[in-house]
Amino acid sequence: MALTLTKLLLFSFLVSSAVLTAKSELPTSRREKLTRFHVYVQDQFAGSNATYVNVAQASMTKQSTTSFGLVSVFDDALTVGPEMSSKNVGRVQGMLSYASQSELSVSMSMNFVFTAGKYNGSGLTVVGRNTLTSKVREMPIVGGTGLFRLARGYVQTNTHPSDLKTGLLTLLYDFSVYHY
Repeated sequence: MALTLTKLLLFSFLVSSAVLTAKSELPTSRREKLTRFHVYVQDQFAGSNATYVNVAQASMTKQSTTSFGLVSVFDDALTVGPEMSSKNVGRVQGMLSYASQSELSVSMSMNFVFTAGKYNGSGLTVVGRNTLTSKVREMPIVGGTGLFRLARGYVQTNTHPSDLKTGLLTLLYDFSVYHY
């Protein structure tokens, strides 16, 4: 009787393991790949259609040469080209805070949400320090959704030549993303 019970338990274990293994499609069972691409961020910081607004500041922010203590939010268009009229592929939404008392740098949290094109329905999350006076800035990719589940990597950004009189700042974001 004990031998039959042991065989039955072992058989049940093997069947349930096989079923669970067959049903689970873990991302780690696929090969990790590197994807590189770039998008342009259209940051409208002035005018009636502003996509970048200041939401809080410390009492000392106005006296600071680095805007220390200023907090802003943004909801900017993502485009395939540097012109605002180029194809829109999503939004970048997030928050930044001017976090240095000695240089012009911000701490950023951004979600790149793709609503068209190859990455439609997917997203990437970037969190890091952005020294605004550097020509090229690099920040880590800390996660993703959709096609970019379990994403990691980095993004480099630089300011594209812009006419600041129009209140539009264009930024180039070059992504190097590892994902499954």
